[in-house]
Amino acid sequence: MRKNKSIRNSLLIAIIIMAITVSFFTFNYMRTKKKIENFNGVLGKNEELDFSQVMETLLNDKESGTNEEKVQYAALSPDKGIIEIKEKMFTAQVNDVYLNRKDYLGKTLKLEGIFITEQYEGKSYRYVIRYGPGCCGFDANVGFEVRWANEKTNPYPAYNSWVEATGELKTYEEDGYSDYLYLDLVSLKVLSKRGSETVLQ
Repeated sequence: MRKNKSIRNSLLIAIIIMAITVSFFTFNYMRTKKKIENFNGVLGKNEELDFSQVMETLLNDKESGTNEEKVQYAALSPDKGIIEIKEKMFTAQVNDVYLNRKDYLGKTLKLEGIFITEQYEGKSYRYVIRYGPGCCGFDANVGFEVRWANEKTNPYPAYNSWVEATGELKTYEEDGYSDYLYLDLVSLKVLSKRGSETVLQ
């Protein structure tokens, strides 16, 4: 009888521990889910993010503090999130920015690619690009013009360097046209590991 009572007590303790564990994880899940709903409530229906995107936004955010503070900060200031142009859908994402520029202007974009400089009528233009499908194979430049606000204190890397560029999408006026897109840089890092220089999609 004592042995049965001891087994029953052990089972009861195990059930209580399991119930507490399940309750803990359920509570954390519901709390995280509520934060994502709050985050999406601030963003609006057209810009809803899933869990992985929210976490990526928090990890990319430069504000210091705990994850809890970052969640609150991101929910209050969704424009601080970084939109990353990924290698897998590089061409499609870049095209979407150009086609729907009003949805992206003022937002921070991040991409990796080849740093190039081109001269035109005595002016230097700098880009971060990859090579995409063009008229004669993969000869189209896919990417963005990039600029430092203060070029004297922020040098550019060598031609053909593989870089990670982060900047706010803006437009500038030149020769009577006011809709040239570029990234107003906040970061331009040279990376040792190169990604795919040619992108199909």
